[in-house]
Amino acid sequence: MRVSEILDEKGRHIRTVRPTLTIGALAHRFKEENVGAMIVSADGKSLDGIVSERDVINGLAEVGSAVDSMRVSDLCRDAVHTCKPDDTISKVAGVMTMQRIRHVPVVEDGKLVGIISIGDVLKHRVVEMELEANVLRDVAIAVR
Repeated sequence: MRVSEILDEKGRHIRTVRPTLTIGALAHRFKEENVGAMIVSADGKSLDGIVSERDVINGLAEVGSAVDSMRVSDLCRDAVHTCKPDDTISKVAGVMTMQRIRHVPVVEDGKLVGIISIGDVLKHRVVEMELEANVLRDVAIAVR
């Protein structure tokens, strides 16, 4: 199974946030949109970085309540691991595991085309495993 299949199912909507937005406003966006990460983009199209709930928590631990008035650019990560639509889900799962990240932007021909989460990856891995188990069960029944 490929990343493109996840995007085909979930959609290619990308939530972006400007680097100048305050962390307080970002926290409200996370809650309103029920997401755990957003792409940081000055123009709404480019990939300038990524910011997650974990980044906000780390900022809170470092500077306390002053984090609320900090800018997204102060906490976001600009070294972003990306994947391609034709990458396998198992490859992306490996990157997520090794890098300890939960969100990976999808880039094609230098253009941001989506984002997938660990939840998306796990959901599709479970579907793959269930399909494989069903095939093995059917083969075992047919052999008897």
